[in-house]
Amino acid sequence: MNLNFKLFFRSLGALMMVMGGVMIFPLIVSILYNELETAITFIVTIVSTLLIGLVIYFGITPTRTRLTARDGFLIVSVGWILASVVGAIPFIASGAIPNFFDAFFETSSGLTTTGATILKEIESLPKGILFWRSFTNWIGGMGILVFAVAFLPSLGIGANLIAASEAPGPTLDKITPKISDTAKRLYQIYLILTFLEVICLLLAGTNLYDALTHTFGSVGTGGFSNYNDSVAHFNSPLIDGIITTFMLLSAINFNLYFYAFKNKGGIKNLFADSEFKFYLWIVAMAILFITLNLFVTGIYKGIGESLRFSSFQVASILTTTGFMSADYDVWPTFSKMVLLILFCVGGCSSSTGGGIKVIRILVMLKLIGRGIAVRLHPNVIISVKINEKKLSIDTVSSIANFIFLYIATVLVGTILICLEGIDIVTSFSAVLTCIGNVGPGFNLVGPVNNFGFFSSPVKFLLSLFMLAGRLELFTFLMLFTRKFWLYDK
Repeated sequence: MNLNFKLFFRSLGALMMVMGGVMIFPLIVSILYNELETAITFIVTIVSTLLIGLVIYFGITPTRTRLTARDGFLIVSVGWILASVVGAIPFIASGAIPNFFDAFFETSSGLTTTGATILKEIESLPKGILFWRSFTNWIGGMGILVFAVAFLPSLGIGANLIAASEAPGPTLDKITPKISDTAKRLYQIYLILTFLEVICLLLAGTNLYDALTHTFGSVGTGGFSNYNDSVAHFNSPLIDGIITTFMLLSAINFNLYFYAFKNKGGIKNLFADSEFKFYLWIVAMAILFITLNLFVTGIYKGIGESLRFSSFQVASILTTTGFMSADYDVWPTFSKMVLLILFCVGGCSSSTGGGIKVIRILVMLKLIGRGIAVRLHPNVIISVKINEKKLSIDTVSSIANFIFLYIATVLVGTILICLEGIDIVTSFSAVLTCIGNVGPGFNLVGPVNNFGFFSSPVKFLLSLFMLAGRLELFTFLMLFTRKFWLYDK
């Protein structure tokens, strides 16, 4: 069956309306801070984006109203590229980031919740631009097209395919009969977490602007800060603790929140979930190992400081947020190795976190355990189970395929970056952090450095890696295969 291009373009029109609409918020910030030129930039961008979106959306009437899986993949992949281009316009037009490749990198980083930046003097930019930069973390956290599915009823047809293609994890569970209602419920949880963190940060002594920008970065697990030294700027154990808590909360499967508060048993339902328990175990072990390593090597004065900085960076890296409260690149090799492992793991499925995802790591560990058991007892039949449910061969196979593709993409990407003469640690961590949507890496792309020194082609390549990682690789990479573009026979 041919691709449904009319519905494809209509969906992109809806996306442009969403992008134009959400720019109203940084416009308000620009007006409040008397940034006239920035405000004009946003007004022009909003009006032009909305007009183009409206013309496309209402000017095209699809002859077929059903989407195929291929249509869904195309809409989501091209949609994210388009959103990154549209989101880059305020950076370019305002002069904050005049180079297209730099602006595209920064916007892709924001929307995919990566948090890698090309900026050196962040604090010199207008408040409205920095607000937009942080707001892209919040918009991208739950997914731009999931938002469209939730609040544009006419996209209801094929909404399952769009949401599933964009969902950050192996599956997007339907917690209500309609996928649009499911999206709305997840956004309600997202808004509640956002509201709670803003209140907590205000009570901790930040101003409203700082509270909002850092909430967008932590709840969206994006990590953009409006300060050069990120969260370290506040030098506050209380603020560190608040942001650590909400980073960890935001990387939990959002469906679990729904089940925990709707079903009997309440919060106990969380601890019945295999992925959640494994997630907590990873957090606890990583904090324990790094805290002891930092304390024993004398990096910090006492066990309290070691615990403070280790817990923050473990939460920041594991949840793929990318905030910084300390320069972990000067930590002992053992601590950096633990963080490197966390780079790969990522958050839970159906959360705002990136990476391979905790559930996939858990399944692969169970698969390894099964392999050992079968070799010891050849006649025993052992199934891989999650939450007492047997996983199908197709599910286990798809998880193994994803992890293999993830590793292969990182290795190929590292080789391509090394062609520019960049050292292997910088190249490897840059690709790994972009595909995992983490943010800072090691060496030249460490927490106190940035990605600005890369050439434009490398920045564009890394931007594509961010988008591919956010869309779970297969959704994005299949566009570059011959089979995708061949009509079904």
